[in-house]
Amino acid sequence: MTTATPTKTKYEAIIGLETHCQLSTETKIFSNSSTQFGSDPNTNIDPVCMGLPGTLPVLNEKVLEYAVKAGLALNCQIAPYSKFDRKQYFYPDLPKNYQISQYDLPIAEHGWLEIELTDERGKPLLDGSGKAQTKRIGITRLHMEEDAGKLVHAGSDRLAGSAYSLVDYNRAGVPLVEIVSEPDLRTGQEAAEYAQELRRIMRYLGVSDGNMQEGSLRCDVNISVRPVGTEKFGTKVEIKNMNSFSAIQKAIDFEIERQIEAIESGERIVQETRLWDEASQRTFTMRVKEGSSDYRYFPEPDLGPIEVSTDQLTAWKGELPELPAAKRHRYESELGLSAYDARVLTDDRAIAEYFEAVIAAGGSAKPAANWIMGDISGHLNNEKLSITDIPLKPDSLAEMIQLIEANTISNKIAKDILPELLANGGSAKALVEKKGLLQISDPKVIEAAIDKVIEANPGELEKYRSGKKNLLGFFVGQVMKATGGKADPKLTNQLLQKKLEG
Repeated sequence: MTTATPTKTKYEAIIGLETHCQLSTETKIFSNSSTQFGSDPNTNIDPVCMGLPGTLPVLNEKVLEYAVKAGLALNCQIAPYSKFDRKQYFYPDLPKNYQISQYDLPIAEHGWLEIELTDERGKPLLDGSGKAQTKRIGITRLHMEEDAGKLVHAGSDRLAGSAYSLVDYNRAGVPLVEIVSEPDLRTGQEAAEYAQELRRIMRYLGVSDGNMQEGSLRCDVNISVRPVGTEKFGTKVEIKNMNSFSAIQKAIDFEIERQIEAIESGERIVQETRLWDEASQRTFTMRVKEGSSDYRYFPEPDLGPIEVSTDQLTAWKGELPELPAAKRHRYESELGLSAYDARVLTDDRAIAEYFEAVIAAGGSAKPAANWIMGDISGHLNNEKLSITDIPLKPDSLAEMIQLIEANTISNKIAKDILPELLANGGSAKALVEKKGLLQISDPKVIEAAIDKVIEANPGELEKYRSGKKNLLGFFVGQVMKATGGKADPKLTNQLLQKKLEG
């Protein structure tokens, strides 16, 4: 009699993200100090953000506009009436020792965004029709709040008194929106894609630069695991201050395994806050998690309620651009681009607008996509430029594509002139004419060049006719060399094959 080996329980992760997104206003949320990143410590400060007695906050109208636009872009319901609250919590880097935030009546609720499902290389997974597979992730709420300052810990020996902390209040009072997702994510990869899509939307709107290295976008991850088929959630653990998409994915993947191993070994999962250590690729305990009751929220007495009129809401909604997901769908369905091409082109709004300007100027979609994603992107990366910085204008790229399609120039000639166009701009057609690079499409001229090449290479001709057909490339190269690269490649191939076989 044999004993069956017990199978290990299968688990699924339940993941939600809380994302703090810094708004790109020139001044702080409740005062007129600058929000400029990189200023000398404690220079972007004022009596309000320093919490001096007798000072009163005044809401920056641009903060409200940006928060409402972000909520609309995330398909949220915008509250006609909302308010600010005091979050009573000791912040050593927030001088008044409480944070002004929103609690029970946030500016926006009940929204969603769409993510593309991707493989481990970041390429879209496709459905049966070749379209990108998508998933809708719920947005619980979006609310406005002020940021805290920054503590810098130095020294190493606290017992000897050599350890100390410095505080920079420049960031205190910088406007944030906190965006809380529903627990709809199941993997680290989905969570990283959600965070990337959220950043794309904020950048498209122009309400945030989303620079994670500067702290403009920070993610806290809430994660628990449960046996597959179970409805009840497991004990939630929070991982604080993820500052890269890679860290989000790796921290979640580690935490899923850690929690599963703990449950399987009979260990109890504790509700706590943990941090991600990039060096050891592990999470570690920071503190036992507080609940909302620990913050002792109450309505902010120094700020009145917020009312957004229907007319104002309609006006702000009318200013929203076409968003990344809508562009991806349109590029696939209307322009016939692949899911991968659509994803790359829409990742940055400036590149998407450049691409669309090329199309509007008469360039074909697929060649335009190839040039932008290939040679032009390579140039931008090498020179550390934005596409808005280059002298090559969309109409000139469209003109170059039209020259190729009309067999006026070859792809090789286009590649030869592109660096000059990228550096100096101007008309592609005028540059071709100036350099005498018009493609040779006259069969008689090409045949004459072919005859000379064959006559000069009798040995290669004999080898070709003996079966070494790969020598065709050699002959094509010689003809192109003889014509200065101006012979029509397609016609050259056709004529060469005929001559060589003859």
